[in-house]
Amino acid sequence: MIRVGKIAATHGLQGDVIFSHFLEKKNWLKKEDVLFLELNKDSYIPFFITQVKTVQHDEYIIRLEDVNSVEQAKKLTGKNVYIKDAILQTQQSSSPLAWIGFTIVDKALGEIGVVNDIFQTGHQWLASVHYHDKEVLIPLIEEMIIDLNIRNKFIRMDLPEGLLDV
Repeated sequence: MIRVGKIAATHGLQGDVIFSHFLEKKNWLKKEDVLFLELNKDSYIPFFITQVKTVQHDEYIIRLEDVNSVEQAKKLTGKNVYIKDAILQTQQSSSPLAWIGFTIVDKALGEIGVVNDIFQTGHQWLASVHYHDKEVLIPLIEEMIIDLNIRNKFIRMDLPEGLLDV
């Protein structure tokens, strides 16, 4: 599964939520799709969509099965949302946020680690990876990326010498 966004807020009194995503297409989410919410670390709970309405190119108002009140919806606010890889493959996103969970492999050093999170600082994207028991930030710039494999979830890179020593 791949992270595609988060539950940003509640909407109305019936338990609807605002789902903020980073996929580039506007109407990719369908009523029959299943969203997986990370309620606790590494626990992906399936939620079935009963209603979906496009608000903006990067937001939906959705109603989830068995979420019938504002109180229930508030418990989902801020939770990361994941979808199965098959849905993402039809909606290719150029956003690096889709790369959380991918393994970074350096041309010279081999496997570096799994991307835990991705940050944007200005126009620069940085991947947070645990390497030798410390967090390192790796710039995700086109010149350093050799191969991006969505299906197998890895990013092959040519990292500058000394980057991981910081």
